[in-house]
Amino acid sequence: MARVLVLYYTRSKNTKKMADMIASGIQQAGVEAVVKDICETSAEKMLDYEGIVIGSPTYYGAPAYQVKQFLDESVVYHGRLAGKVGGAFASSANIAGGNETTILALINAFLVHGMIVTGLATGDHYGPVAINSPDTRCKQICTEYGAKLGNLVKTLYP
Repeated sequence: MARVLVLYYTRSKNTKKMADMIASGIQQAGVEAVVKDICETSAEKMLDYEGIVIGSPTYYGAPAYQVKQFLDESVVYHGRLAGKVGGAFASSANIAGGNETTILALINAFLVHGMIVTGLATGDHYGPVAINSPDTRCKQICTEYGAKLGNLVKTLYP
């Protein structure tokens, strides 16, 4: 069975809540989702999954340094993540808090690895975002995004 690793870093628990919502959508698509704090795993573990989704709070318009450090450590696996599905999500304290720039930084790393990234035609185009605690809108988008990623993984890794 295909599996997706949903990684997150959080201090407020908001990004963790989003990770769980995305994992729920992935599971609804019939794909196993494993949720982990990014500080409690290694970049090497990405090799064991068909999809990787990473979420970060937004600090100065960029991912938290713990997330950036994880991605920097993944450079030794360059080329070995090609063809895997990647996705990103972010949370911030306010509406212009840098969610999109944070997500784009994560997507850039996935593209450099040769991963397959998809967006959403409606809602949060680059990936789900939350302003403070995830609300009902965010939950819906996270679940839809997770299902979309899960279905893509199923298609590519039947």
